[in-house]
Amino acid sequence: MDLIRLLSLLFFIFCCFSASHATGKGRGFFGVEDLSNSNQYIVDQAASDTLKGGLTTVFLPIVYIIVFALGLPANGMAVWVFLFRTKKKHPSSIYMANLALADLLYIVWIPLKISYHLNGNDWIYGEPLCKVLVGFFYGNMYSSILFIACLSVQRYWVVAHPLSQQRKNNKVAVGVCVAIWSFIWLTTTPLYLYDQTAKLKDLNITTCHDVNIIKDPRDPFPSVQLPYFYFIFMGLVVFLVPCVVIVVAYVLLLRALGNGLENSSAGKNRQKAVLLIGIVLVTFLVCFIPSNIMLVVHYSLLKDGVVNNGYAFYISTLCLASLNSCLDPFIYYFVSEDFRNHVKNTLLCRSSRTVERMRVSFSSLKYSKKSKSYTSSSGNTQSSSC
Repeated sequence: MDLIRLLSLLFFIFCCFSASHATGKGRGFFGVEDLSNSNQYIVDQAASDTLKGGLTTVFLPIVYIIVFALGLPANGMAVWVFLFRTKKKHPSSIYMANLALADLLYIVWIPLKISYHLNGNDWIYGEPLCKVLVGFFYGNMYSSILFIACLSVQRYWVVAHPLSQQRKNNKVAVGVCVAIWSFIWLTTTPLYLYDQTAKLKDLNITTCHDVNIIKDPRDPFPSVQLPYFYFIFMGLVVFLVPCVVIVVAYVLLLRALGNGLENSSAGKNRQKAVLLIGIVLVTFLVCFIPSNIMLVVHYSLLKDGVVNNGYAFYISTLCLASLNSCLDPFIYYFVSEDFRNHVKNTLLCRSSRTVERMRVSFSSLKYSKKSKSYTSSSGNTQSSSC
């Protein structure tokens, strides 16, 4: 509950900042070529105020610092646990390992984003690195959506088909992960085909993925048609379709668990499923839904040359999308009991051999409710007070 309240507070502050910076009458960060210097661009006053304001130079870097500070150790720990501590692989752990890897691949680039905003939205690392940062950002967002969808379907499949062959399911999961990574690699390629940086004349800064270069303000569509069609496709196919799949999977999951409520274990599974659904719902409401809606709205306004007063809210939702890297570890924690145990043992510096020895030793003991102690087969009694 504390995490949800914190995210709600962040979202409220985002809205306040966005509203205070959205009073201008400029277009959505148009960059018009300077006639005296073809390598520089001119933006209107609204864009200039936002790029110089506290939203982009103070608040956004603070959020990115939080994401980096929480997401790097959490996802690094998750990758370590899934790769080196989890001996028995299953489809859920395969999907979660790939989700953690996707988050980690994006998080390692966040320091460049933090430096960019703290430096007054001045990108000093060149066009290629800007494209890499943008590619990893959208690659992380869309791969996270796809892996969460796969994990949701897998949770339903385990409940509906508990006797399915484990080895066969693992092969399917590996094949699906390879397909997702290949798809993400192909679909992020268009982001490298057009310039992401723009050098602004009046502000004397170079922006990264903040200003759209418009060659002809009277006919802006040719200048933004590639990103427009790209984000329309990604929003409808890579965001909306997985959303429908996730909703259907969780409805079927709750229905399947509801049929066995007389069983106590089924009741516990239903409680875990509801908790997982809540975490996924928060992730989508905070991270994915606002950003994907604003991406479609933003580029639709740009292509038509319509006045767009909501650009500050648009860049805020993109920042919110980065929070999924902090929320995903909660999915691993609540989905997998093995993951929780491995994390605890790793933090306590217990080796895999020590954990297995403790498990075997503990399983050989019999618990007495009367004496509240464990008794071995040899008759020795061990207290359970610790």
